[in-house]
Amino acid sequence: MKVTVDVDCTPEEARAFLGLPDVAPLQAAMMDQMKTQMQKTAAALEPETIFKTLFPMHTEGFADLQKTFWGQFMGNMKNGKSDK
Repeated sequence: MKVTVDVDCTPEEARAFLGLPDVAPLQAAMMDQMKTQMQKTAAALEPETIFKTLFPMHTEGFADLQKTFWGQFMGNMKNGKSDK
């Protein structure tokens, strides 16, 4: 035997019926706190600090990385290992 029951209610009504707490005020308060903290942190950072945080390699590091890539590329070309 198969029985189907359709319940038409809002999420708030279902939450109250099941005895679950309403966490919307807590969520709103936490989001406001996170927004305030993120704004304070973003205002305190200078563009140079943000760049150094996101890209820790200095220009010398980029040059070394480029040399490594070119060395691998040229080494493969000399050994006949091109992807042709």
